Amino acid sequence: ISSFSAYTYFFSLCVKMTDLKAKFLEVYCVLKSDLLEDPAFEFTDDSRQWVEKMLDYNVPGGKLNRGLSVIDSLSLLNDGKELSPDEIFKASALGWCIEWLQAYFLVLDDIMDGSHTRRGQPCWYKLDKVGMIAINDGILLRNHITRILKKYFRPEPYYVDLLDLFNEVEFQTASGQMIDLITTLAGEKDLSKYSLSIHRRIVQYKTAYYSFYLPVACALLMAGENLDNHVDVKKILIDMGIYFQVQDDYLDCFADPEVLGKIGTDIQDFKCSWLVVKALELCNEEQKKILFENYGKDDAACIAKIKALYNDLKLEEVFLEYEKTSYEKLTSSIAAHPSKAVQAVLLSFLGKIYKRQK
Repeated sequence: ISSFSAYTYFFSLCVKMTDLKAKFLEVYCVLKSDLLEDPAFEFTDDSRQWVEKMLDYNVPGGKLNRGLSVIDSLSLLNDGKELSPDEIFKASALGWCIEWLQAYFLVLDDIMDGSHTRRGQPCWYKLDKVGMIAINDGILLRNHITRILKKYFRPEPYYVDLLDLFNEVEFQTASGQMIDLITTLAGEKDLSKYSLSIHRRIVQYKTAYYSFYLPVACALLMAGENLDNHVDVKKILIDMGIYFQVQDDYLDCFADPEVLGKIGTDIQDFKCSWLVVKALELCNEEQKKILFENYGKDDAACIAKIKALYNDLKLEEVFLEYEKTSYEKLTSSIAAHPSKAVQAVLLSFLGKIYKRQK
């Protein structure tokens, strides 16, 4: 299918999104019910109630973009032909496996970061009677993925490939988290450790693999494709994931909080943000002194000095140039792919994130 028809199909999918999301949430209820009746464990009433509350609190509360992308991608790989109810259910189940993976990462990430809120409510470990039980809950969330895969995909020829895929992406994400955590150990705030290459490595491994590559890889496997034949697709999606995170870093500082839906905190949180690594690259010695003295301090005056420095360095213009170059590079790479159906999948991802405001 042509790029034009890919976009047309993508927009028609958006119209159906409310209905699709409702069906997707129905599949969550089925999977949750399966897990609460798993024959491998003898549940008590208390343990069943605990797991149900833990799942409802942590799994379905996000935007669900990663999970829904599996269905979108499979539809596009199917050349726009309607998916069967079984295909929709299985694509939804794989989408939920990604949402389960996300929940597992976030529950443990919040403990490591000492975070207080997540998705507008207290972090799971911050709730009364939860505390460090959340660590075991994180392990349970990860194990639920293999339970779902075993129940619904064991007869499929791509079952082992799915297990390998989730294991590999989990390893890559955990390794990215490790780089992020050791780049600035507690009490060792040192901006000299931050660089564009470190930022790229953190983003590539911590975010891009599971957020961008994993949904498409799941759809490719369902479509009967061999992932070894799609290394170029992986590269494009990783580049897209890096571009997405750079956008995120930019919006954290420059977006209107009303539009973004939150107040950015990367400066006071001492994040290895694209903005600070670009500032380190572009600033003179005097400006570098301002960065080192004020970055990572939860003080309104310090934050204002960093933002003023970003403006002096014209980082907004630097980002817009980066965005333009990234978009041109991505569209060129997508156009070079021999499969029109795969092009449509990649264009749909790019269309969702290009010039986003939140």
